[in-house]
Amino acid sequence: MAQTNNNQDEKDRESREKSSPRRGGGPMGHLMGPKVRAKDVQGTLLRLWGYLGRQKRALVITAVLVVISSGLDVVGPFLMGRAIDAVVGSGMGLSDANLALLTETALLMLGIYLSSAAVSWLQTYVMAGASQQAVTDIRNDLFGKLQTLSLRFFDQRTHGELMSRLTNDVESVSNVLTNGITQLLSSLLSLVGVAAIMLLLNWRLAAVTLVTAPLMVMLSRWIAKRTRSGFRQQQAFMGDLNGLIEETITGQRVVKAYGRERDVVSQFKGINQDLRGASTRAQVFAGALPPVTSLVNNTGLTIVALAGGWMAVRGLATVGDIASFVQYARRFGWPLNSIASLYNEIQSAIAGAERVFETLDEVPELSDSLEALPLAEVKGDVVFDDVGFGYEPGVPVLRNVSLHAKPGQTIALVGPTGAGKTTIVNLLTRFYDIDSGRILIDGTDIRELKIDDLRRRLGIVLQDTYLFADTVMENIRYGRLDATDDEVVAAAKLANADQFIHRLPQGYATMLSERASNLSQGQRQLLAIARAVLADPAILVLDEATSSIDTRTEKTIQEAMLRLMEGRTSFVIAHRLSTIREADKILVIDGGRLIERGTHAELLAAEGFYHHLYLAQFKGHLQLVPELAG
Repeated sequence: MAQTNNNQDEKDRESREKSSPRRGGGPMGHLMGPKVRAKDVQGTLLRLWGYLGRQKRALVITAVLVVISSGLDVVGPFLMGRAIDAVVGSGMGLSDANLALLTETALLMLGIYLSSAAVSWLQTYVMAGASQQAVTDIRNDLFGKLQTLSLRFFDQRTHGELMSRLTNDVESVSNVLTNGITQLLSSLLSLVGVAAIMLLLNWRLAAVTLVTAPLMVMLSRWIAKRTRSGFRQQQAFMGDLNGLIEETITGQRVVKAYGRERDVVSQFKGINQDLRGASTRAQVFAGALPPVTSLVNNTGLTIVALAGGWMAVRGLATVGDIASFVQYARRFGWPLNSIASLYNEIQSAIAGAERVFETLDEVPELSDSLEALPLAEVKGDVVFDDVGFGYEPGVPVLRNVSLHAKPGQTIALVGPTGAGKTTIVNLLTRFYDIDSGRILIDGTDIRELKIDDLRRRLGIVLQDTYLFADTVMENIRYGRLDATDDEVVAAAKLANADQFIHRLPQGYATMLSERASNLSQGQRQLLAIARAVLADPAILVLDEATSSIDTRTEKTIQEAMLRLMEGRTSFVIAHRLSTIREADKILVIDGGRLIERGTHAELLAAEGFYHHLYLAQFKGHLQLVPELAG
């Protein structure tokens, strides 16, 4: 199975990075502040509802339970007021009849509140299941989307930023969907219910009680505008921080080797300070909303008490009405406070959801056309026909490259760093699409083939082999997931890896650490070759597979690679020119152009660029190289 090429030529990387700066970056990366753009809040909420709306049955049940719970909450104060009026109106004081009435009312209210609590718990239980399914769907869609995006997308973003979207941003959405929806619906229904029953009881007192509502709405909107920007900045800086953490931990050996600990700590403090500032601004405004709503609510309660007393004296309200309205005034404030507090969480969730949907809306640079052809059998005839390519517009990396690899041939690609050797591999595997020309496999343009079929027929062994934190067996099986254990072992034997695997603590069941740091570079390369053997590709790419290996290990790896290359069209990128002397054809690349081609002997005899490369590599050891010694 083809693996993503992490070993880009330096010049190729530079051409991308110059025109694609990214926030955060690695230990010495250039930091850029987040850009805050106008966002489509309504559209984001509608898209979130699209995920939640799939759980129709649970939502209907939750809505019914919320209505019941809110209704039960509203009934209590009404019963209390009616009981007080009954006792006061009878003029009998605390008689046995009135005491019995009060007792019955109290028990009834207790039953109502207990039922309301039980229904509230049940609605939370049902809603939790629905919301978590929605969040699961969002995570699945986001992770699946990342698998469809091209390498260019990942070139321009830090890993930590993308991880932040999968974790922090989705988690902020999860918190609101799990608890916020029911709270918001319950609060809104309580507001409507309380307002309706107050109007039925006494419209004058209701008007006095509701007079503070417009003030509450205006203050909430004013504060909300200022919190939304803060939460967006907070999420963006969190992505920057995660990017720095992820890259610094991954590159910890480089950090220590160059003594950059103080630099990365200083860089971390800088981003952390930016995050603190953004978070503080967001939380200051967010924290202002609950006390403001509480102040307005208490002001309304005071107005109700004063106005109710005046109305009672005038005969415009009963004592029971006043008692009920005092309770309703408080209950009218509770939902407002709940909505105010919830609004802050919603702002954070919207900011996170916008970043998630921004990724989901990315259009894959590479995709199968509607007429894409399957690729069943591959002979291995590869043609580059006048190919031109640049990672960024106006910065060409390959210019008018033409080559022909016949089935079973070994083609070696040589040249200085940054010449474009690895780019040729990236185009053959269609990690990027060419700007001009054609690339043909068995006479068919690879852009007309299904991408999955194409890559399944290609095998790549990189200099920097990536192994997963799993067993040795499963890392080899990654080449073909349906392979049996016996097939995995057979592939390891062909790759000369079986012997060292048996020396590991648990053999094939040995767990590898992060990036297989508990294995040597040579051992990692042998596992990569075993993986390629198991995949059984028709076309093979060996990208600097032995450049960082000692001579003794190189011999072992060379034997394994020769077995792997047998009968396959192979492209070999090598800095050690001694390793490709037996290649059927050697292509010399410089500045993105093919400047020489031929066999090893032919190129040496021509005394051109290849001859000078070879001479420079063996300078001081000419007596060991017969073709140069004479």
